[in-house]
Amino acid sequence: MVPILTGLDIGVALVMSGIGTLLFHFITKGKVPAYLGSSFSFIAPIILAGQLYGLDYARGGIVVAGIIYFVFAGITHIYGAEKLLRYFPTVVTGPIIIVISMTLAPVAINMASQDWLLSMITLAVIVGTAIYAKGFLKIVPIIVGLGVGYLLAVTLGRIDYSPITQAAWIGVPNFAMPKFSLSAILIVAPITLTTVVEHIGDVLAMSGVVEKNLAKDPGITRTLIGDGLATSLSAFFGGPANTTYSQNTGVLALTKVWDPKVMRIAAVMTILIGLVPKLSAFTITIPKPVIGGAVIILFGMIASIGARTLVDSKVDFSKSRNMIIIAVILVFGLGGAVIPIRIGNIEVKLVGMADCVKS
Repeated sequence: MVPILTGLDIGVALVMSGIGTLLFHFITKGKVPAYLGSSFSFIAPIILAGQLYGLDYARGGIVVAGIIYFVFAGITHIYGAEKLLRYFPTVVTGPIIIVISMTLAPVAINMASQDWLLSMITLAVIVGTAIYAKGFLKIVPIIVGLGVGYLLAVTLGRIDYSPITQAAWIGVPNFAMPKFSLSAILIVAPITLTTVVEHIGDVLAMSGVVEKNLAKDPGITRTLIGDGLATSLSAFFGGPANTTYSQNTGVLALTKVWDPKVMRIAAVMTILIGLVPKLSAFTITIPKPVIGGAVIILFGMIASIGARTLVDSKVDFSKSRNMIIIAVILVFGLGGAVIPIRIGNIEVKLVGMADCVKS
């Protein structure tokens, strides 16, 4: 979904996801049952930086974002994760998560509106599966919805199979080197302020599920280094940012399969899939309205997660300080603010996330 929405190469995203996961497991001594996949948090800044400067420069921003993880890993090593989280309270990170998802809402509606029949049936199947399904299906409603939507599109004759027929069975994805621009870096890299907090939350939640203190052994420092290195390496060869998936924790809780070796097997499988252009081409044939129906839910769920963090942390909305912080973040983030700053011959722009929809 991330490469489809941002224009990055699907095969590269798959291969670097697998490599990043294996690298993460090596750094964390093979003790964390996590899988690293493409981060949705970076979609909006990648789109914006790509439109303004090109995807090469957007990937350069991702490389720097991954390096910033090392800074936070060092802080965590010295002061501990609890100290780090104190400087990123949920009253700040919660609204940022909401802004990230809501700026993508027009993208979802634009894709869905191209064929409301396909998009709404896909959406309905996802909702129905999430609410009424049991067992494993309840964990993968998006996959079920996309499958039903695709089959409906096949029945209605709305699939263009030419990408599949033209693609080879075996081949190397279109790896590409990044380029670096301070302006693009300032658009993409700051997202790490949110994803680092998300990462720590994922590790703590995973610790509760597997009944092991992963925050202590192998430690948050190692998991942050692993996540950051996987992100930088992915972008260096043309892929999106990687992240530890929160959904993975739900799968662990459901299946009771906590052996990290399973994740490494999945990583190898993903790499092999990325080396089969026909399978990557298959994802290109998924009609945009079907994807639109799915991302309506996905982007909305991300916003809901942001709201839930505010509720779970019991943010006191009766305090003017909290209300003002949230209000400023929402207005600047969703209002499309662009603040130019010139230092000598260098001009950079502080850009609200919503500006990526307008650019």
